[in-house]
Amino acid sequence: MTELPKTPSFRLDGKRALVTGASRGIGLGGAMALAEHGAHVVMAARNLADTEAAAQAVRDAGFSAQAISLDVGNHDAMVASVAEHGPFDVLFNNAGTNDPTPYVDVTPDNFDMITDLNLKAAFFVAQAVAKGMIDAGISGSIIHTSSQMGHVGGIDRSVYCGSKFGIEGVTKASAIELAAHKIRVNTICPTFIRTPMTRSTFDNPERVKWLEEKIKLGRVGEIEDIMGAVVFLASDASALITGTSLLIDGGWTAD
Repeated sequence: MTELPKTPSFRLDGKRALVTGASRGIGLGGAMALAEHGAHVVMAARNLADTEAAAQAVRDAGFSAQAISLDVGNHDAMVASVAEHGPFDVLFNNAGTNDPTPYVDVTPDNFDMITDLNLKAAFFVAQAVAKGMIDAGISGSIIHTSSQMGHVGGIDRSVYCGSKFGIEGVTKASAIELAAHKIRVNTICPTFIRTPMTRSTFDNPERVKWLEEKIKLGRVGEIEDIMGAVVFLASDASALITGTSLLIDGGWTAD
């Protein structure tokens, strides 16, 4: 009799997941996806009222979630909070921002605002979670929200691209070091997704036309388009995947 291989599980029962930027948009989508697959999700964002409302919606849907107030840019408070609520099996490191600005108009304040959150804070949140995983002997998964703009350039996005190219580099280097602890590190790289952060782009008909021309599948992304990717990278189904990127870009970077 032929012995058939068994598909690794996408389930996350018994796992604890931290999701940053979880009160809305991609973070909320990722939190819901992880919770649907059995994880207890700690949903973190600066505004506790908004985050609690999001966590309550997840609980009302029948899943396990709690809300915490977390300013990932406040290093000492962030480290203390991760230690208090961890250790975690999964990190969806999603908090981020953008301020689309022409290259010649970028100011030091604009540069710092984007890179401090997208690169510096993301780096140290992952470090804090990884330390907890190592101390607890957890073979965990760290998932950074990067972007297709971590692989190509974009109009009015010189600083944003720099921050996302940076997180791609951090991912590769940290994956090498953390592999000894059986901790995997990867990124998801969405194209333009309809979220509150991208509203200004979608309010510009000329920019929407440009987006639809660049995205080979002919449509922009929705929150649901990222949810399966987050579960995949968090689960045993991706057990041999580390130090790489999952592009959810509709073919934008295929050229």
